[in-house]
Amino acid sequence: MSLQPGDALTSHNFGLQIDGVLVEYLQEVSGLSLEQDVIEFQQVSAQGKPVTKKLPGVKKAGTCTVVRGMTQSAAFNQWITESINGLMSTARKNATILVMDYTNAPVKRYNMRNAWCSKIDTSSVKAGEAAGLLETVTITFEELVIE
Repeated sequence: MSLQPGDALTSHNFGLQIDGVLVEYLQEVSGLSLEQDVIEFQQVSAQGKPVTKKLPGVKKAGTCTVVRGMTQSAAFNQWITESINGLMSTARKNATILVMDYTNAPVKRYNMRNAWCSKIDTSSVKAGEAAGLLETVTITFEELVIE
C-alpha cells in the first residue's frame, strides 16, 4: 500500500542508484538543487511604456553531498576510485537519489546525468569511541531531472 492522497513523504527512507542498480542506503543528502539562468530584457510596449520580461536561460550543472556509513559497497567504492583517479570514461555514471515510502516503494527520483564523485571526506576515528564511521561524498553532475 503506497501513499494516500495528502500523505507527505518522510525523510528517513532513501537510497542511491548507480546506472539503475541500488548500491547504497544513505544517511543524509544535502545540496541537491536544480538551477537555471534567468534572462532579463527590457523593451518598450506599443503604448510607449517600458516593459521588463524574464525568460528561462541555460540550466546549470550542480553538486550534492551524500553521507553514508563506511561500508564495503563494491560498486560505490569503485565509482569513487574511478572518479578520484580521473578515469572519466568509466566514472561518469547516471545516478539517482531515490526517495521511498514506508513500504520501500520508490515515489520520487532525482536523476543526475553524467555524475561523478569530486570529493570524499571521512569521519574522524578515535580510540575507545563507539561510533559508526561515515564518508561524506560530493557528487557533481551535468543535469538533474526530477521525476
